[in-house]
Amino acid sequence: MSEQAWWLETIKHPDLATKSQAEYRQSQLTKPTGALGQLEQIAIQLASLQGTIQPRIQKPWITIFAGDHGVVEENISAYPQAVTRQMLQNFASGGAAISVIAQYHQAHLQVIDCGTVGDVYDYVGVERHCIRAGTANFTKHAAMTEQECIAAMELGKQSIDLAQSQAADIFIAGEMGIGNTCSASAMASLLINESAEQLTGVGTGINNQQLQHKIAVIHQAIKLHTPNIGNNALKILAAVGGLEIAAMTGAYLRCAQIGMPIVVDGFISSVAALCSVRIQPSVRDWMLFGHQSAEYGHQRILKELNAQPILNMNLRLGEGSGAGVALSMIQLACVLHNQMATFAEAAVSGDKVAD
Repeated sequence: MSEQAWWLETIKHPDLATKSQAEYRQSQLTKPTGALGQLEQIAIQLASLQGTIQPRIQKPWITIFAGDHGVVEENISAYPQAVTRQMLQNFASGGAAISVIAQYHQAHLQVIDCGTVGDVYDYVGVERHCIRAGTANFTKHAAMTEQECIAAMELGKQSIDLAQSQAADIFIAGEMGIGNTCSASAMASLLINESAEQLTGVGTGINNQQLQHKIAVIHQAIKLHTPNIGNNALKILAAVGGLEIAAMTGAYLRCAQIGMPIVVDGFISSVAALCSVRIQPSVRDWMLFGHQSAEYGHQRILKELNAQPILNMNLRLGEGSGAGVALSMIQLACVLHNQMATFAEAAVSGDKVAD
């Protein structure tokens, strides 16, 4: 293990005094208390994270982390592995859903190849960091060495440090990697000690027979790795995780260290979020959760994180898209909080009349 375990450095604390001021402002706006529901809570949380009674989201930063997975050798995906790289080019050229969402929000979109399979390439707009050419097949070996896992986490840290230097004020991580729902399900099963049957979904669209095979593959991996990992989240990440999942985990940890709010996307991103929280529990304070997908596994991880998702629209695309869609609601929550009149400003009585 690295002598300088940056991922264990101190996490910033939300500003509780500002949170109280934001709560008071909400109580004075021209509406019944609580009438805007979760929009109120989003604004209050962001106020505490940004340390200002008037929170704003002006420079969103989105990073797509990509990596290939050796477990695809076990025929657990409906798509060939080559799709990972093809989608990288699609992200960078503006054709993917997250690319359109990023452009809509005028967000910076960074695309990082943490380790895909194939020949050397040069795609404009894709940063290539080949830690290894995809993970190992985790039914036979650990997906990564601990050193490779830490190197992938470092890519996430570097992305956040760059975002901070560009004055970004909120972060979304997206992922791309054929086979990564299998990896995320294995991680989830080990992190919360729940069965693979409950936590494994259809991913990109496999049939029931393929789903049962996928579950069996995860069982095999769990049996192989359990004796060596205990409850250590970093060891679980290295044993059955992905390079892109490790990078997201590192990014979330770094966000909390520097004080940058996070919007977590779907199942795979949420597993990375849980992994980061298991490494440093205080990271949870810095997270908002964009949506809840249709798969039970995602719902179960959200429950484990005590998370209230902003949207429930049956999204299951990944690549940061659900968090990107939720960004509109987060920005609207800030605008309502900042621009609505108080009872005093509007000369409206805020006193309730007794029956």
